[in-house]
Amino acid sequence: MPDLPHSAPPHRPVAVIILAAGKGTRMKSDLHKVLHPIAGEPMLRHLLRSVDALAPVHKVVVAGAGRDQIERAVADTAQVCVQEPQLGTGHAVQQAGAMLAGFEGDVLVLYGDVPFVRPQTMKAMLDRLNADDAPAAVVLGFEPHDSLAYGRVIADADGRIAKMVEYKDASEEERACRLCNSGLLAARAADLFALLARVGNDNAQGEYYLPDVVNIAIAAGRPAAVVRTDVPGEVAGINSRAELAAAEAQWQADRREQAMADGVTLRAPETVFFSWDTTLGRDVVVEPNVVFGPGVKVADGAVIRAFSHLQGAEVGEGCEVGPFARLRPGTVLKPGSKVGNFVEIKNAVMGEGAKANHLSYVGDAGVGAHANIGAGTITCNYDGYFKYRTEIGERAFIGSNSALIAPLRIGADAIVAAGSAVSRDVADGELRMVRGEQLVKPGWADRFHDTMKRKKAERE
Repeated sequence: MPDLPHSAPPHRPVAVIILAAGKGTRMKSDLHKVLHPIAGEPMLRHLLRSVDALAPVHKVVVAGAGRDQIERAVADTAQVCVQEPQLGTGHAVQQAGAMLAGFEGDVLVLYGDVPFVRPQTMKAMLDRLNADDAPAAVVLGFEPHDSLAYGRVIADADGRIAKMVEYKDASEEERACRLCNSGLLAARAADLFALLARVGNDNAQGEYYLPDVVNIAIAAGRPAAVVRTDVPGEVAGINSRAELAAAEAQWQADRREQAMADGVTLRAPETVFFSWDTTLGRDVVVEPNVVFGPGVKVADGAVIRAFSHLQGAEVGEGCEVGPFARLRPGTVLKPGSKVGNFVEIKNAVMGEGAKANHLSYVGDAGVGAHANIGAGTITCNYDGYFKYRTEIGERAFIGSNSALIAPLRIGADAIVAAGSAVSRDVADGELRMVRGEQLVKPGWADRFHDTMKRKKAERE
């Protein structure tokens, strides 16, 4: 048996292999398991963002079923190779070998359905790999509350592994060990693929298992080591809708704690839901039952009132939103502006100090500073084929129940009378009133009622 390659200096380049070839049948979904979202972002993308903290020179995702979906999801950030047929985790890692041809750095093997491994945990594995004793492989171990049927890592106090054993093959003494194998592994590229070449499939499933490289290395006289995580939840796999919901709940709980630690007031934290990229400034107040979709930034001192939904929106300093408001993508609220109850804003800018307090729709529009949008106002921005913009000048006053039919410009300091349907531009300082003439017929209603009551009596 030839000797395995030995270590190289630390601070080596890093490649990451993410295994995502499983069918995910327990999800019962047409969407690939690793693309199911948590906080509005596919779990695979969560993991790739954490990986980016290592500045890897290669990122390879091993796909099988649903390959096309994965390729679309990671086209901007990772390469994809295919494992077909699926013959185990060791076989999956081998499929990435061609993409790493000539690579002489360290390889970190992760799992697409284990999305919350922290960058510091990955770094700890790589640091241990480059320690003075030059282990051939480093695995990530954890101690769950219930060790169930996890494989065990038998190691000494210094983390040197004596044996890796599957639960079904473990003795009672070995099962009593609480240190379990997460499946994550780090190794030098040369070591990893040399060891994988020795892995056999003489097991009940006829598959090639990645953890076998550890026992093979130990048998060849090379040390292997384990790094422990003190956050067992970061290595929890997601294989079902129930586990997906549990991961979402844990992510949201952690994000709420972080928001409050950063100076945000959450009136009822358990009712507020964030997206992966939500940004909140200091002294922001969030009332109950608020949902932040992707792409929301809220500046210092803003208030988001109850039952509001925000997505793709920028909320300026000191703004007030809601209650029951909806901010859709492209919304920008300048400092001090206000969007009130049952108001929807889409692809529009509310200028500094502008207000839309009640029951309005403002879409594809620019609203000048300190303009006032009256209750029930709508911008009619769509003709069934194309969208058009409405521009409202500074300090303009739009009366209640007005329809602004785009394309339209309303000048600064202009007034649109309540109940108007405006289809032509309004000049600066102008009053525009567009109403039907009021027709008055004294006594008509009394005569109508008398006539109808008489007819009704005649029919009875």
